[in-house]
Amino acid sequence: MFDTLLVANRGEIARRVIRTARRMGLRTVAVHSDVDANLPFVTEADVAVAIGAAAPAESYRNVEAILRAARETGAQAIHPGYGFLSENADFARAVVDAGLIWVGPSADVIEQMGDKINARNLLQDAGVPVAAGTREPVTDAAAARSAADGIGFPVMLKASAGGGGMGMSVAHGPDEVAEQFERIAAFAERMFGDASVLLERFLPVARHVEVQILGLPADGDRPARVVALGERDCSVQRRNQKVAEETPSPGVGPDLRARMLAAAVRAGEAVGYVGAGTVECLVDEAAQDFVFLEMNTRLQVEHPITEAVTGLDLVEQQLLIAGGQPITFDPDGVTVSGHAIELRINAEDPKRFLPGPGAVRRWDEPSGAGVRVDSGYAAGTTVTPSYDSLMAKLIVHGADRDEALGRAREAVAGFAIEGPKCNLPFFAELLEHPEFVSGHYDTGIVGRMRASGR
Repeated sequence: MFDTLLVANRGEIARRVIRTARRMGLRTVAVHSDVDANLPFVTEADVAVAIGAAAPAESYRNVEAILRAARETGAQAIHPGYGFLSENADFARAVVDAGLIWVGPSADVIEQMGDKINARNLLQDAGVPVAAGTREPVTDAAAARSAADGIGFPVMLKASAGGGGMGMSVAHGPDEVAEQFERIAAFAERMFGDASVLLERFLPVARHVEVQILGLPADGDRPARVVALGERDCSVQRRNQKVAEETPSPGVGPDLRARMLAAAVRAGEAVGYVGAGTVECLVDEAAQDFVFLEMNTRLQVEHPITEAVTGLDLVEQQLLIAGGQPITFDPDGVTVSGHAIELRINAEDPKRFLPGPGAVRRWDEPSGAGVRVDSGYAAGTTVTPSYDSLMAKLIVHGADRDEALGRAREAVAGFAIEGPKCNLPFFAELLEHPEFVSGHYDTGIVGRMRASGR
């Protein structure tokens, strides 16, 4: 097992990884940009290294600066968190080539799953259900129109190399395909350096549900295997990006759950997955059926709700697996207890969801039974426009969904943030909204709330 861990990230996820690493007796190294120097993750690490200016390319995406910090501090392993370089196969290879331990799946797996077309094809061949779509990159508008006619409308156009809800658009008829294709291809080239586009049948009424997997390497006489640790419902989204999650999903029955978990295990096995990952799906609640969406080869933002209902520390398991140590739980004895909800507290206005950075004048977190806050900021710090607007995650756990909803309402009311704009008022609305309270909602819930003036 290594004894020094560098966390190549910032904010709440860096702080969260550091917390577990220190509990495990590991020495921790934080890397930070100039504007993040006084954030909690920097002050809580054993060692902190400034690696560049605010622009991510000069700091959190600067591979050479991160590897240099690892050499200078004696770090033996690197945890990438999520975002930034977490799903960058070249970075994973550079870490290993530098003689360091990469906390995550192999670079080859990251590469395979980072290409959405390749991922679709590979998992379809492994028996995982996928939506009707293209098996090869679509390279021009005419080919996109032809493919869309064959798939049937509406169709989703996606940047093959995209992620995080970026590079996606829906065409509802033939006249929209060419325009959408040109826009997505240009965005993909600009953002990801890859203009490849895929088309899939779009499900206008669907839930977004994902399965947490953990790939365990072979250990002595025990063969390698993949374990599914339950599902998370991520259907509350704005602009295709998640803002609230819960587990178990209220829209998934026992039979569908069993099929989804089995398919997620097959997906992990198909690529020899090792470590924590997520298999994302679209679910037709009425038909109790699903199709594969994508695989995320990293720890997810919403992992704490899985921790809440299983009692596992997923970061601890990641570090043990990377360090060649045995996991601390029986993979055949995982049980789900109660219900958990996560709310992403963002520095954005609660109506239009536009970013609203600023200096934090007040930061009072809620506490109490079943309440957890993973935060990246505190009073006296500043949310800058240089990065994602996520400030904290509010996680609540109850014996059942009703208790979790009640605790979430109390926690939202007790969370006080002043300075930057904040979406806490949106969550106060969501937690009272009839659709959400009933549990029968889909990815269009936020749009309907705003269209109705709520």
